[in-house]
Amino acid sequence: MEMSPVLLKDALTRLKRAQGQLGAVIAMIENGEDCRRVLTQLAAVSSAVDRAGFKIIATGMRECQTARQRGEEPPMSEEELEKLFMSLS
Repeated sequence: MEMSPVLLKDALTRLKRAQGQLGAVIAMIENGEDCRRVLTQLAAVSSAVDRAGFKIIATGMRECQTARQRGEEPPMSEEELEKLFMSLS
């Protein structure tokens, strides 16, 4: 399924934020910061990436539903979407 940057604006925003957070985590490790602070920030990065993935799946589900409502063949089957969703957990 083609991914539209317009439809995935929220996911892109989350991923860009996570990219910045990951850079900060790397710098924290390189600077010998406290492990609790590092892990707290790493958890935030992980959460941001997970949420972006869920947003992408949700967008795909909406796109498939819209195609069905128009009487078109959806770009992905429900099984394919489920498999992608499960890969995030």
